[in-house]
Amino acid sequence: MSDLSHVDEAGGVRMVDVGGKPPSRRRAVATASVRMAPETARRLRELPKGDALVTAQLAGVMAAKRTADLIPLCHPLPLSYVDVSLELGGEGVEITATAETTAQTGVEMEALVAASLAALTVYDMAKAIDKEMVVGSVRLLEKTKEAV
Repeated sequence: MSDLSHVDEAGGVRMVDVGGKPPSRRRAVATASVRMAPETARRLRELPKGDALVTAQLAGVMAAKRTADLIPLCHPLPLSYVDVSLELGGEGVEITATAETTAQTGVEMEALVAASLAALTVYDMAKAIDKEMVVGSVRLLEKTKEAV
């Protein structure tokens, strides 16, 4: 259990104490995908609810800013930058989310939450026309830390 940062010696959950760590410039990049029928992909910008890609981009940015409200043991972070990009292809959408901060802990959860919520937003907006969509491949691509 000692290898898990959110588990104490007795096996209980805990928020990690980062108070003694110096702030660092941190960056994380995550990705997610939504697989769908080619016809669904073609229609994503013309759905009755609006442009799914723009809506998903905004949802991802908003989600990154609310990560500490969604994941119980995450520290609230002062995000200096969040970018969510969606690339439309014939088989679906590839989402890339980048989050940056200068803080005492990493920003990977914010990038992962942004990518996940953007993917779920695409799914929500297109579910009426495609019952076979698959949200998947949510993963961290990169995380960096440099002294300030």
